[in-house]
Amino acid sequence: MVRDLRLPISAALIVGLIAMLGLAVSAEPPPPIAPAAQVRATTQAVAKPKWVYLSFDDGPSAGYTAQILKILQAYHVRATFFEVGQNVKRYPALTRRVDQLGHSVQNHSWSHANLTKVSWPAFKYQVRTTDRYLRAQTGYTPRCLRPPYGATNRVVAKRAAMLGKKLTLWSVDPADWSRPGTSVIVRRVLAKVRSGSIVLMHDGGGNRSQTVAALPKILKALKARGYLFYPLWCH
Repeated sequence: MVRDLRLPISAALIVGLIAMLGLAVSAEPPPPIAPAAQVRATTQAVAKPKWVYLSFDDGPSAGYTAQILKILQAYHVRATFFEVGQNVKRYPALTRRVDQLGHSVQNHSWSHANLTKVSWPAFKYQVRTTDRYLRAQTGYTPRCLRPPYGATNRVVAKRAAMLGKKLTLWSVDPADWSRPGTSVIVRRVLAKVRSGSIVLMHDGGGNRSQTVAALPKILKALKARGYLFYPLWCH
């Protein structure tokens, strides 16, 4: 009797085809995986913050401090104001306004004196008298001291420490006080700023219209670069 071999053969073919298809599916390469180092670098680039400290010296002034405060408020930026005691005495409401808007108010001496050239009693007067007027408007005693002209030495540092102060200078100086032009001020800041930079500008001590005009451009550019803005407290 002759057996019908068609069914077994068909079954065998089907089994073989399934096996081949299975092999073909399993043989398909998996999607590429980025190297771990590349993933870490990408994550760090996204997550690592950049920040900058904006500071304004020699105020408060009737002509410019209010304008600068308005600009900072519009950009939701907080800064540090190193104020001269004599100006605080003259414009106490401006100092109070600076503090109320969340900015840091710090000591810039009583009369913008060169602290490397004064006696110890005069040094104490320059710092402590300014502290008293600032405290009356803000409710706290400043911990930062910015020596006028950036003039400092070991004696100044020692004296400041004895009064509980940390000397605070800057790392970016566009020389806005010299009125080099609005575009020059902007270019100098943006060219030199790095994460952690302390930028020196002025809201008092003379005509600061160029600083006022430059500030929105600086803030817009730094925000576009992803910078955060913090005040200095010297805790």
